Amino acid sequence: MCNPPCCVLVTGASGLLGRAVCGVLREAGHAVKGLAFSRAGPGLIKCDLTDLEAVRLIIEKEKPNFIIHTAAQRFPDVVESQYEETRILNIRTAENIASVANQIKCKMIHISTDYVFDGTSPPYKVGDKCNPLSKYGLTKLESEEAVLAAAPDVCVLRVPVLYGPVERLEESAVTCLLNILKSSEPKAVSHHDQRCPAHVRDIALILADMIALSLKGQNLSGIYQWSGREKLTKYEMTLKMALVFSLPHSHVTPSMDASPLRPHDPEMDVSRLTELGISHHTKFEEAIKECLASWV
Repeated sequence: MCNPPCCVLVTGASGLLGRAVCGVLREAGHAVKGLAFSRAGPGLIKCDLTDLEAVRLIIEKEKPNFIIHTAAQRFPDVVESQYEETRILNIRTAENIASVANQIKCKMIHISTDYVFDGTSPPYKVGDKCNPLSKYGLTKLESEEAVLAAAPDVCVLRVPVLYGPVERLEESAVTCLLNILKSSEPKAVSHHDQRCPAHVRDIALILADMIALSLKGQNLSGIYQWSGREKLTKYEMTLKMALVFSLPHSHVTPSMDASPLRPHDPEMDVSRLTELGISHHTKFEEAIKECLASWV
C-alpha cells in the first residue's frame, strides 16, 4: 500500500496500457481517476483531451499528485492517413497537460515510444540521436519535446510494442498475430524487424515503482526507457503462440521485407531504470498464454 496516500490521474484509461495502469495503481493503494473518451465506461471520467479547457478544468478539480499520460494515436498507419488530427492528440494535448500539471505542482509521466529511433544502431541510450522513420514516431518525439519544455520536472517513459489482456485482438500489434494462426490462409509475417515486446502489466508495475520512488524524494525527471528483455520478430512471436496453444502454423512463412515506416531494431538501453532498482519483465510465452487463452 502506498504511504502517504496519493491521487493519480490516468489518461487513456480505457486503452490497453491505461487499463493495466489503473489496475496496478489501485492494487498499490493509490486513488486513481481515469479519463477516457470513445470508450468511457463506468468509473471513468469522459473527457475529450483535444478540448484543452475541459482538460484544464478536470485537472484543477481533481488536483492529482501524479498524471500518467498514456492516451495517444499509436497505430503508425492511422497516423500517416490522419496526420493533422494526430498532431493535436499526440502533441498539443500532451503539452497542455504538462503545462497545467506544472501550474498545480503535479508530477506528470508522459508515455512515449521506441519509434523515435530509426532502428539502425541499438541499443539506444537516452541521449542518443532520435531519427523517427514515421509520422507517428515524429509526433511522439515532438510530444516529448513539448512536455519537457512545458514543465521542467516532467518524466518521459519510452516503451516498446505492448501487449496484454485485450478487448479485441487488433488492440495490440502482438495479439493480432493470433488471427493469422487461426486462419488457414497463407500469410507471410515479418522476420526482419526486431522487437522487444512488453506486457502492459510490467509497464504498469514500472510506473508504480517510479511513483513510489518519487514519493520518497527521488528526483525523476527527463527521459527513461524500457524494452522487454526478449528480442523477437513478429514471425518468432507467431511461432511461440503456435507452440503455446498447439496451433498449426505451416501456412505462416517468414518475410524479410523491410517496412519504410518501422525501425528495424529499436531496442532501448534500460539502465537508467535498473540503476534505480526498477525492472519488470514477464516471459513472452508465459504472458501470451495468460492473455490469449480465452481467444483460442
